Amino acid sequence: MSTPPAIESASDVAPCCVRGETIDDAVAQDLARVFKALGDPTRVKLMSLIAGSSAGEMCVCDLTEPVGLSQPTVSHHMKLLVEAGLVEREQRGRWAYYRPTIDTLASAAKALIA
Repeated sequence: MSTPPAIESASDVAPCCVRGETIDDAVAQDLARVFKALGDPTRVKLMSLIAGSSAGEMCVCDLTEPVGLSQPTVSHHMKLLVEAGLVEREQRGRWAYYRPTIDTLASAAKALIA
């Protein structure tokens, strides 16, 4: 699996977080990608389900019922979360499993409030 170009860890954000300085255009684009992925209530709910899973991951087959959407629609939402770097995807047979990458979200928030 390749890691998307989104912010990956707190150390990736540090240079833009000096008080009194604004973030540069490249960092702003990465941050916008993360927050845009969370701009849909269904994706927020999917993130919450996965992050709250006792197994630390969830199969796409278990995500359809809680959000009341078809598997292809849930897969589309999950693709956007993967592209933003908010979840990692692992294919196992015919099913995809997702686990959260919490560092991405924490780093994005830190970039705006630090």
